[in-house]
Amino acid sequence: MSNNDNKRRQFFKNVSAKGNIRNTKEIQLQRDFNSGRVSRREFLKIAAAIGMAAQAPLFLSAAHAQATSSEEYDYIVIGAGSAGCAVAARLSEDTANKVLVLEAGPADSNDYIHIPATFPFLFKTPLDWNYTSEPQTALNGGTLYVPRGKVFGGSSSINAMIYQRGHASTYDTWGETNPGWSYADVLPMFKRSESNSRGESAAHGGSGPLNVCDLNDPNPITVAMLEASKQAGYAMNFDFNDGDQEGIGMYQVTQKNGRRESAAVSYLHPAIDAGRLTAQADAMVLNIIITDGRATGVKFLANGKEHTVKARKEIILSGGTINSPQTLMVSGIGPKAHLKEHGINVLKDLPGVGQNLQDHFMMPVAYSCTQAISLSQAGSEQQAALYAKGKGMLTSNIAEAGGFLKINPKSPAPDLQFHFAPGYFILDGAGNPTDGSDGFTILPSLVQSKGTGTVKLASADPSVKPLIDHNIFQNESDYDTLIAGVKIARKIIASPALDELRGKEFLPGPDVQTDEEIKTFINKYVQTIYHPVGTCKMGSDNMAVVDHELRVHGIDGLRVADASIMPTIINANTNAPSIMIGEKCADMIRNS
Repeated sequence: MSNNDNKRRQFFKNVSAKGNIRNTKEIQLQRDFNSGRVSRREFLKIAAAIGMAAQAPLFLSAAHAQATSSEEYDYIVIGAGSAGCAVAARLSEDTANKVLVLEAGPADSNDYIHIPATFPFLFKTPLDWNYTSEPQTALNGGTLYVPRGKVFGGSSSINAMIYQRGHASTYDTWGETNPGWSYADVLPMFKRSESNSRGESAAHGGSGPLNVCDLNDPNPITVAMLEASKQAGYAMNFDFNDGDQEGIGMYQVTQKNGRRESAAVSYLHPAIDAGRLTAQADAMVLNIIITDGRATGVKFLANGKEHTVKARKEIILSGGTINSPQTLMVSGIGPKAHLKEHGINVLKDLPGVGQNLQDHFMMPVAYSCTQAISLSQAGSEQQAALYAKGKGMLTSNIAEAGGFLKINPKSPAPDLQFHFAPGYFILDGAGNPTDGSDGFTILPSLVQSKGTGTVKLASADPSVKPLIDHNIFQNESDYDTLIAGVKIARKIIASPALDELRGKEFLPGPDVQTDEEIKTFINKYVQTIYHPVGTCKMGSDNMAVVDHELRVHGIDGLRVADASIMPTIINANTNAPSIMIGEKCADMIRNS
């Protein structure tokens, strides 16, 4: 067993003792309870026997009535992700509405979700759809890992909790062809969703469901990286969501008292607890039922049986950028030729379904740290004790700080984002050194990629993963932006503020210096930032999937509300905009 394996085992031991991490027995108990195989009384008895009685209320708060084939609902929301939780909770505020949420994954009771620093441990688990792109030509056949949350909260339950809205100019561009989507139009939705710890202001909300705050306990390495950025000549920015986006600073996070504040925690659970909606976990949607051009119901698989539920008013598809186009296509809505290729009866020819895939891409610039203060130390007993008080390394979102810079001076918005991590974060964490050593990483990130990709069906079977092709670096100028980012990261790290912490350059390494060498390095180590958007884009052109009120073109009673509707990608983290989209969808439904 490697030293890294020993450290991880010790991490499990320490944090389980202090932070009540779920084990396999606990996850299975949750599934058995959700499926009805164990009663509430049996659940409590078993929970006590395996030492999780104190956490039973969190499990039971996710309890829900089982949706049955005999029931009708006013609204059916497919997907309990960032947008789905928001739209469902808001629609349920009218108690006359009967609302059902269908989620393919389980309830969000695993503590790795709620402990901020442990989110990489959720990658490639049953709580992750665990997608992999098709081989990328520019990467010499290499692939990209595409994590997507498969759990209450969706990707807001497995992300880095960064609260960023993106530059106003992107929304203004949307609004040119989509009435109601300029930044002035969407700002009230952002504010309505948000309860910012800094208080209510012209830019921020103070009483919304989603708690947004400054990081409780920033790592000393992060503080040093900020000072190093200042020494390197870059301006500081204390609020990336209030006016000017450019500069370097701490990121605000979706946390409360040092724990993750996902869309499930902020929107879904309060609605469940109030009895305002039905949330069905472990429900794999098979297809949307279309009758005479109208969405009338949903067929799904739960507990090994097929169920069909009917919608009296509307169905809102919030499966996300990968799953939403897949669900539309297996339901007969999408590119005619592609559907026929898979033997699917074409109900509506919409050529834009699955097209226009956009994402952000980042590179690790990593150094060893000369002091044992990085996140490699997060699994200690001391840190577990601090976490119990809402402090310490376990409250870290890993990407604690960063900022935005313009590489192309003609761009209306920054085209390069940085994420500062007081630890190694290489190839989604899977490429970190295996000896448990200390380090830190700056990740320059391309946030205005000029290329687009696709999501296509591999099969008419909805359980078969779709084919994801990012078509990365189809425009060579994207390399130039990332190469510039690597150089800036090195410049920051070379500044005096990091002299006492800076060890050897781990990646790209001292032998990688020329632009061509950096390009080769990029092709080997590039990864997405897990921000896919655009595959059910909003608009009125022949490639648009939904209109400006998110209604699917040519199909009554069906809307899409998630990041897939973005015509163009925003230049920042996508969780806050996805929640905003859910808020706006609910608002449009209520006013229709």
